[in-house]
Amino acid sequence: MTATRDRDTYDLLVDGESVPAAAAERFETVDPATGEPIAAVARARAEDIDRAVGAASAALADWRATPPEERGRLMAAVAERIRDEQERLALLETRDNGKPLSHARADVETCARYFEYYGGVADKVHGDSIPLTDEYVDYTVREPLGVTAQIIPWNLPTNLFGRSVAPALATGNVAVVKPAEQTPLTAVEVGRLATEVGVPDGVLNVVPGFGAEAGAPLAGHADVDGVSFTGSVPTGIEVATSAVENVTNVHLELGGKSPNVVYPDTHLDTAVESTMTGIFANAGQVCSAGSRLIVHEDIKAEFLDELVSRVEAMEIDAGETDPDMGPLVSAEQFEKVTDYLAVGRAEAGEPVVGGSALDRDGYFVEPTVFDGVDNDMRIAREEIFGPVLSVIEFSTEAEATELANDTDYGLVAGIHTQDVGRAHRFARDVEAGQVYVNEWFAGGEETPFGGVKKSGFGREKGLAAVDAYTELKNVCANISPN
Repeated sequence: MTATRDRDTYDLLVDGESVPAAAAERFETVDPATGEPIAAVARARAEDIDRAVGAASAALADWRATPPEERGRLMAAVAERIRDEQERLALLETRDNGKPLSHARADVETCARYFEYYGGVADKVHGDSIPLTDEYVDYTVREPLGVTAQIIPWNLPTNLFGRSVAPALATGNVAVVKPAEQTPLTAVEVGRLATEVGVPDGVLNVVPGFGAEAGAPLAGHADVDGVSFTGSVPTGIEVATSAVENVTNVHLELGGKSPNVVYPDTHLDTAVESTMTGIFANAGQVCSAGSRLIVHEDIKAEFLDELVSRVEAMEIDAGETDPDMGPLVSAEQFEKVTDYLAVGRAEAGEPVVGGSALDRDGYFVEPTVFDGVDNDMRIAREEIFGPVLSVIEFSTEAEATELANDTDYGLVAGIHTQDVGRAHRFARDVEAGQVYVNEWFAGGEETPFGGVKKSGFGREKGLAAVDAYTELKNVCANISPN
């Protein structure tokens, strides 16, 4: 397996070995900037999932018994190896996903940071002592779930590989990873790097394939003890249903239609830049994108003038040239987003900027802003997962919070204001798993992430992931002399 342009064949990673799929099938992954194939990837099916889960199960006892400090050192070694390969992995991610090269570099660094962070956590996972009467000693311990399945989406494949896999391995679990069929390459590569630095055979397995053929058998496998899924609401429901049938622990991070509330007392330049990052990063293909701009009537005109000016200056090109924005990930996503552009025109009229596909090869659309949006419109309620911003006006604080909460989703919410009290009132009242104040995407690997309502349940990142990947056991001993 290799990431070079001369040798572009990728196999499964099972039990520490690069192996073809049992049926010897492959599928092509394409460069979104050209629509041309870049690699042929082994196509896992149920038999391959069985093989990977079996390898993980066989490796579990020894990995669980590995001293935590040793697991931590291996996690740190994985992080170092990823950093050694940062440029190669970033280029691979850009060609597979389409994102600007600098963004891909940042995602690779984030992946490394997850392994580094959880490597440091590995020997600090502990329970509590619970005071009872003098006749009892009571304490808790945290134990690994066992075999965990990570079903990784296509929008941030390297980043989210690290986010899910690093805490799982650090806490003594073994892993079977199913990357998205649109972007499988870096998952295979990072898995290989982990085996190179000494992660034991079977502890980390990577099985590229399609959802119905590989993801569903993995989520519903009787020998899987925990499932982490990031993706759409309908698929998340299917994953959860399959897991629950086996009474399997499951974590879901699903969609979002996140509100970005802007008040007149904000720093205009900072708020505009933050708004652009929130909706146009990764061409808007981010579950936590700030896709609803809820802006105060007193600043709306000035804010939109500055926003449109900056959007018009954005460079849109192939990710390898490191533009401001690259293409969408696939023909399917391109069709979905362009359909929503038509919906937006029908609902809100012509966009104030953008609104069209680019007349060139690949899956390029313009960054787009619709003004005059009502919160009942489809473009304000449905997750587009593209560079499309809906602008909604408000006048009072109560109205802003009501608009922010008037959604089926609750992944993130943001506010731009210099009024500390207002910011904390918003954070208190908004229905979201995390709140950004004066910076979209504030926080890092250390901060818990997950949603409420239809955005899912459970938390990853930070120490919250330790809870997600462990079970709590209570021990109570009667120590009375009689």
